[in-house]
Amino acid sequence: MFKAVFLDFYGTLVYEDDEVIGDISRKIAASAQSQATAQEIAAYWWKSFSQRMHASYGELFQSQRDIELQSLEDTISYYKSPENPHKLSELIYPYWQAPQLFEDTPLFLKSVGIPVVILSNIDRADIQSAIRYNEIPIETVITSEDAKAYKPRPDMFLQALEAYNLKPAEVLHVGDSLTSDISGAQSTGIQAAWLNRKNKQLPQSFAPDYVVNSLTELLPLLGSK
Repeated sequence: MFKAVFLDFYGTLVYEDDEVIGDISRKIAASAQSQATAQEIAAYWWKSFSQRMHASYGELFQSQRDIELQSLEDTISYYKSPENPHKLSELIYPYWQAPQLFEDTPLFLKSVGIPVVILSNIDRADIQSAIRYNEIPIETVITSEDAKAYKPRPDMFLQALEAYNLKPAEVLHVGDSLTSDISGAQSTGIQAAWLNRKNKQLPQSFAPDYVVNSLTELLPLLGSK
């Protein structure tokens, strides 16, 4: 049915940076003059990050590292914390470069029977480091830096289709983000599988073509070896 599979990376093949983000948010909460929980700080930080990511496009494109630092500076300032955003950011980058694989990732990548392309909202140097660290057997990667746009904008999906001479109906995109992955893929006519590892409730505003709890559940669709 499908000639290729597009895969998100962080949150799909490897764990997200949630633990590091939690540690940083707790540091800010402990030193902030404005009283707030670590969860509230993390939520504000994510909102600031997302707004900058959405505005980062084309000639206004900024790397994820720049956006992370700016949103962290904003968060520290908002909560009146004396923490140094540059030092805190240095806690994140090592994880981006050496993230932990999900347990089902090696079997999935070994068994999938069609070409795999990674599409990631990350800087190219960081994901290349992560791929080398985890010895992931995938060379085909398109990043936000390549497209000068972040998912859910269609640019990355369209660039991948064009690069590999594929039609939208010939591809399945797999990711853990309903906004970036599911909406982004479907906006270009690509079918999308939501990887719902934590059994979250599906909001009525989203309609993935497939919902799975693990990558290996997709193998029958993808010509497993």
